[in-house]
Amino acid sequence: MKFWKENHSLMWKHQYETVCITPWGKNALRIRATKFPNFTSQDWALEEPVPDTSADVSIELNCGENTQNPDASIINASITNGRLCIKVDAAGIMTFYRDGQRILKEYHRDYDQPSCRQSRCLRIRGRAYKAIIGGDYEMKLRFESTDGEKIYGMGQYQQSYLDLKGCTLELAQRNSQTSIPFAVSSLGYGFLWNHPGVGNVVFGRNYTEWEAKTAKQLDYWITVDDNPAKILQNYTEVTGRTPMIDKALLGLWQCKLRYRTQEEVLGVARKYKELGIALDVIVIDFFHWTRQGDWKFDAEYWPDPKTMCDELHAMGTKLVVSVWPTVDKKSENFAELFDRGLLIQTEHGSNQTYEFQGDCLTIDVTNPEAQEYLWEKCKKNYYDYGIDMFWLDNAEPDYSVYDFDNYRYYAGSALEVSNVYPKLYVKTFYEQTKALSLVRCGWAGSQKYASLLWSGDIPSTFESLRDQMIAGLHMGLAGIPWWTTDIGGFMTDDAADPDFRELLLRWFEFAVFTPILRMHGDRGPHDIPPLSEKEWGGGCLFTGYPNELWSYGDEAFDIMKRQLDLRLSLKPYIEKLMQEASETGAPLLRTMFFEFPDDARCWELDDQYMFGNQYLVAPILQFGQREREVYLPAGTWKQLADNQLYEGGQTVLSPAPLVQIPVFERQH
Repeated sequence: MKFWKENHSLMWKHQYETVCITPWGKNALRIRATKFPNFTSQDWALEEPVPDTSADVSIELNCGENTQNPDASIINASITNGRLCIKVDAAGIMTFYRDGQRILKEYHRDYDQPSCRQSRCLRIRGRAYKAIIGGDYEMKLRFESTDGEKIYGMGQYQQSYLDLKGCTLELAQRNSQTSIPFAVSSLGYGFLWNHPGVGNVVFGRNYTEWEAKTAKQLDYWITVDDNPAKILQNYTEVTGRTPMIDKALLGLWQCKLRYRTQEEVLGVARKYKELGIALDVIVIDFFHWTRQGDWKFDAEYWPDPKTMCDELHAMGTKLVVSVWPTVDKKSENFAELFDRGLLIQTEHGSNQTYEFQGDCLTIDVTNPEAQEYLWEKCKKNYYDYGIDMFWLDNAEPDYSVYDFDNYRYYAGSALEVSNVYPKLYVKTFYEQTKALSLVRCGWAGSQKYASLLWSGDIPSTFESLRDQMIAGLHMGLAGIPWWTTDIGGFMTDDAADPDFRELLLRWFEFAVFTPILRMHGDRGPHDIPPLSEKEWGGGCLFTGYPNELWSYGDEAFDIMKRQLDLRLSLKPYIEKLMQEASETGAPLLRTMFFEFPDDARCWELDDQYMFGNQYLVAPILQFGQREREVYLPAGTWKQLADNQLYEGGQTVLSPAPLVQIPVFERQH
C-alpha cells in the first residue's frame, strides 16, 4: 500500500487499483477508483466549476499496530474538507466522518483487513471489480448499514415508499421511472453515484450496495451539512441549479391526447378566453407530424403554424409542441441519419429500437452532430414559426424492449452511458432557446437546463396519485425543482365514470400545490374514429375524449375553476419559490422534514408535504374520503378552508369536502 498527496488530493495504490479522493465543493469529497492505468476525463454530473479547496491531507506511519506482525509498520491516511473527513486504513478501507461522528464505512470482509471483528472468510470487498472479458469492469461499492438511517431522493420510481431504506432501485431510465442517483440521508450526508450507466442500488438493512453493470472507474461524491436543505444546496452547487423560468408559465397548462388539428387548438384557446379563464399554455401532443423523425407539422391538418402561434400569443397563451427522438425507417430524414451514424445502434438482432406506428431507430443525442441535426430541423419546422417551448417525450429513450446490453451510443454502450441521454436531450434545446422544456426523464444535473420533468404515462387510480406525490418529493430531494404530473393520471377507460371524476378533482386540488398545473391524459372510451385511413400522418392516430375544465360537467367545472383561482392567487408566492430554487436548489415540493428537520415526527410522515415554506398540503389519497388527520409542526397554522387557527405540535382531524383538500398556511 502506497499513499501520497497529489495537488490537493489523497491518492493510494495497491496492486492494480488506484484510488483518488479530491475536495469537490463545500464539505464535500469526490472519490474515484480504477484498475486501469489512468482515470477518465469524464466528470459526468460534476460539471460545474467549484472553488479550489485546500484540503487537509494527512499520511501517518503507525508502528506496532499490525497484530500479525508487530514489528511491521502500518500506514494510515486521512483527508478533510470542511466538516467531512475520510480516514483510510492499511487495507485501503474508507471510513467517513461528519464533525468527527462516523456516518459511513465501507463494508469489507476479507483477510487483508488489519483489524476486523467480522468474518474475513466471506472474502467480500467494499470495492469489487469483475472483469468483462476484453473490456471494462462490472463494479460494486458496499457500505455498512446503520440502524435507524433513512434514505430519500434518487429520482422517480413508481412506488409508495418515501423512506428508501430497505428498497432496491434499478439505476436505469424507463417510461415513468427516472434514475437520478443522489440520495439524502438522515445521518446528515448526501451521496451522488456519479455513473450514468445501468446498474442497481440496494439500501439493505445489512449493507448498502451500489452496482454499475459496466464502467471504467468507480466514481462517487459525498457531502455533509446540518440539514437536507444545506445538503441540497451543496449538491446543486456542483451539479447546477435551475435557471429562472418565465413566470407566465405558473398558471394553467391545457393538454390532452391529442389535439389533431390547428382549429382544435385554436377552438380550445378561444373558449377559455370567452369564459374569462387565463390559459398560460396549450400543448400539441404527438403525431401532429407526418412520420416520426420528420420533425414537422402535417400540413393537411396544420396549414399555417405561424398564424396559429400569432393568435395564441395575442390571447396571452404560449404554445408547446411535442418532439420525439424516434425516427421511422420511412422518415424523409432516416437515410441521412443512418448514413451519418447519428442513430443509436443495436449490437445484434434487428436494427430497430422502437416500434410504434412504424419501425424506428432513435437519434443519438450523445453525439454532438446529432444534437445539431435535431435542433436544425426543429428550429426550421417549429421554432421559427413562433413555437415557444418543446415537449421532449420518450426522453429515456423509450425502448420497445429494455435490453440495455443490445444498444450502443456514440458515447459508449448503453450499459455504460444511457442514463445521461435525457439530460443531453434537453440540453440540445435549452442551449438554443434558454426556455423551459417539458421532458419525460432526466439525470443528475438536468435541472440546469430548465427541465420540467413529469411522471410519465401513469394509471388513473388513487394508488397512482399517492405514488406521484411520493415521486415529486423524491425528485425535489434529487435536485429537480420543476416537476409535474398528468392531472387525473394518463390512462382512463371512461372519462364519464363518476369515480374517475372524483379522482380528477382530488388530483387537480393536489396539482394546485405543485410546480406546474397541467391538464393531460388519454381519456377513454376510445371510440372516436381517426381523421384519415392512412397508416401515417397527422390524421391516422386515435384521440381521447375532451379534457378541458368544462369537459366533466358543471359541478366539476365549478370546483376546478375555484381551485384555478386559488392557484392564480399563489403566483407571486410561486415566483418567490422559483427564485429560491435558482439561488439555492431548494425544491418547491418539500418533505415535511425538509422544513422541520428537528422534528422527529416529520421524518416519518409520507402522506403530507410542504409547498415551499408556507403551505402544508394534505392530499386526499383515497376514494370517498371526506376527512383526514394532519400533523401540524410547531408554530401557528391557518386552515385555508375556514381561516381557523391551530397551534402546532399536534395532529388534527381536518374536514376534506370534495371542493377542497386540507391546506394549512404557516403563520409568521
